[in-house]
Amino acid sequence: MLNFAIQTARDAGSVLIDRLGRAQVSNKGDIDLVTEADLASEKLIIDRIKSHYPRHAILAEESGAAEGIEAVAGKSDWKWIIDPLDGTTNYAHGYPCFCVSIAVERAGQIEIGVVYDPTRDEMFAAERGQGATLNERPMRVSILDDLNAAMLCTGFPYNVRERPNFARDFVNFTMKAQAVRRDGSAALDLAYLACGRFDGFWEDGLNAWDVAAGLLLIEEAGGRVTDYRGEPLDIYTPKVLATNGRVHDAMMGVLNS
Repeated sequence: MLNFAIQTARDAGSVLIDRLGRAQVSNKGDIDLVTEADLASEKLIIDRIKSHYPRHAILAEESGAAEGIEAVAGKSDWKWIIDPLDGTTNYAHGYPCFCVSIAVERAGQIEIGVVYDPTRDEMFAAERGQGATLNERPMRVSILDDLNAAMLCTGFPYNVRERPNFARDFVNFTMKAQAVRRDGSAALDLAYLACGRFDGFWEDGLNAWDVAAGLLLIEEAGGRVTDYRGEPLDIYTPKVLATNGRVHDAMMGVLNS
């Protein structure tokens, strides 16, 4: 199943690269974009899953929830959680920071996570209990343990006006950490944390398809993912704190100050 997810992500990434710079863009909200590349990538992924795992449920960003064949086997314990193009705004502007994210959940637990960056041909992959890899080489989170020396990453929620703590948290971390970055692709940010490029990540307002694969990548690479209070993360709730584990408590202190 992991190899299937990897190959599917690669093929979806090829669709994105092929249409980069010429995909038509439309709005699905006031400022939330969707491109024909999103839709083509998602169709490829969903068609592939339905062909190989027809009884599995699917949760996709553009299509919403689609159940597998339930009449025969009852409700499936397996669910594919996919983001066919994470970083759509970047993609629409030709900014090369976007990815394909595919996760597999079984009975509420993420079992497989894949994030593919087609611009750099970087494949981040993990299977529960088997560790995490970057282009088939083992990867680990950073060993930095001082928030003052940490490079953090976050994202700006679309509904920032409804999240008044966002600006406060951003300013506080800018003052506490060595650097704060905002790249516009949460799934890729989490993958970068898993391989040690970032030391910590926080964001309020994410969806399950933004974090499902990255959560497993980080855990299997030795990191920690919780909500802002340090409780186990429910991917269907919006507040995510992910770190190398060593700066986790310090970041929680800032978020809850």
